[in-house]
Amino acid sequence: MRAADALMEALKAEGVEVVFGLPGGANLPTYDAIYDGGIRHILVRHEAGGGHAAEGYAKATGRVGVALGTSGPGATNLVTPICDAMLDSVPTVFLTGQVRTELIGTDGFQECDTGGITMPIVKHSFMVQDPREIPQAVHEAFYLARSGRPGPVLVDIPQDLSRADIEYEPATSVSLPGYQPTTEGNQKQIRLAAKALANSRRPVIYGGGGIVNAGAAAEFTEFCLADRFPVTLTVMGLGAFPAPHEQWLGMLGMHGTRAANYAMDEADLICAIGARFDDRITGKLSEFAPRAKFIHIDVDPAEISKNVPAHIPIVGDAKNIVPRLLAEYRALEPDRARLDDWWERIQHWQRQHPLRYDDSADSEIKPQYMVQALYEATGGDAIVSSDVGQHQMWTAQYFHFSRPRRWINSGGLGTMGFGLPAAMGAQVGCPDQLVCCMAGDGSVQMNMQELATCAQEGIPIKVFIMNNGYLGMVRQWQELFWDRRYSQVHMGSYPDFVKLADAYGATGMRFEDKKTLVEDMRQAIDTEGPVLVDVRVTQEENTYPMIPAGQAARDMVG
Repeated sequence: MRAADALMEALKAEGVEVVFGLPGGANLPTYDAIYDGGIRHILVRHEAGGGHAAEGYAKATGRVGVALGTSGPGATNLVTPICDAMLDSVPTVFLTGQVRTELIGTDGFQECDTGGITMPIVKHSFMVQDPREIPQAVHEAFYLARSGRPGPVLVDIPQDLSRADIEYEPATSVSLPGYQPTTEGNQKQIRLAAKALANSRRPVIYGGGGIVNAGAAAEFTEFCLADRFPVTLTVMGLGAFPAPHEQWLGMLGMHGTRAANYAMDEADLICAIGARFDDRITGKLSEFAPRAKFIHIDVDPAEISKNVPAHIPIVGDAKNIVPRLLAEYRALEPDRARLDDWWERIQHWQRQHPLRYDDSADSEIKPQYMVQALYEATGGDAIVSSDVGQHQMWTAQYFHFSRPRRWINSGGLGTMGFGLPAAMGAQVGCPDQLVCCMAGDGSVQMNMQELATCAQEGIPIKVFIMNNGYLGMVRQWQELFWDRRYSQVHMGSYPDFVKLADAYGATGMRFEDKKTLVEDMRQAIDTEGPVLVDVRVTQEENTYPMIPAGQAARDMVG
């Protein structure tokens, strides 16, 4: 069969049911194979939208997301989603077309070195040089994308090779001797970690997105509840432990709660699971958690001690390690009363510094209330994606995620324009779930064209735009750290989102009254098909609390 048809067979063998993409000259053979290949194809309006949709699909379902692009600009438009998937460890496969082999290196039409451009931002890449390699490259790409620390894998296929006839035999296994990720963890280290936890007086359990990726939220929760451990999560880990809960401190980091950040600052032991101590968590690294010893559990050995030296490093998969850590800990029968003083201190911070804001006395909608209204309107039972900015942080603070894979956002790269196409991908992967996107009026316009995709494909996402007329987070920084010199952050009142929604074939609504907001949102949710809602909120509201960049957790403001 043609190599392009073998590609379809390989994708189906990997369980692929849907792909997101856009055709062009270099990937025409693949699209001809898609015509009757038995895989659903979602025609996006921009390759970046397709890449983020593949991410949203992967994050919501736990399965590998697939995006297709042609050569040249088709491939370079995928660079941002690829990098986003790399930094957030999202299992994704990107299939790109390439010019014919005799044109490679000649600066042919729509030629670019896709492999070279993406090399620093992929887990691995395949530049196919023989058509017989295509099926095996696909199988290896999926294996790499989903195993160990998940991530994006690129397969670049020259057009003439995908048209060639090959003998196709389904692959039964993948063997990569040079790639053997450690998943089990060292039992001696696990035992040491359990002893350290049993002896600690001020412990904090600090979880990240690796728990969600590993499918280990249930194991993580059981472990945390084995004792009165204070629990905090990164923005990528939300949902791995049920919120609200009496042991839940809230999110930590730059816009986390004071209780979570102060507890990290005064802890004598921090047990990090599936988290990487990035700068949004640590603040000023030299002053981060100065009293603490560190247990660091991560499937990627490169993350261990990269930023913060680990006293007890454990390399492995959280789903394998956490139950064994729990068993070792229970066997020690630690004294639960040892944490009484620690909880008394934490509860003092919780009473003194709850998440709060000054609500309006009239009908004006505060952005924080908008998130609370969405939580009430959905009963908390929704998959929620977000773009990047103030609305992302407010959603993380005020929408209480009780389960994993319900919060879809761009953490590491912080990609504006992520939310709408990611919601689209999540909805395709979870057709029976309510999927909402909390967007900013700046971010949403960066990939708004995918609303046309949603209308055409009948993808009923509900997009709520937190419209404050500004690039809000940049405006906040200019207010606080640049003497209120607002440079190029005012978005004005353009476009008219309601009219734009209508032009795209979606339902447009505008909400401006706090008193009716919850019911208005319920109406939007109950409306068939894709809905775009323009919610006018307070213009110059700031996201607090906040650790100023480069400062310590104890220096939080707001």
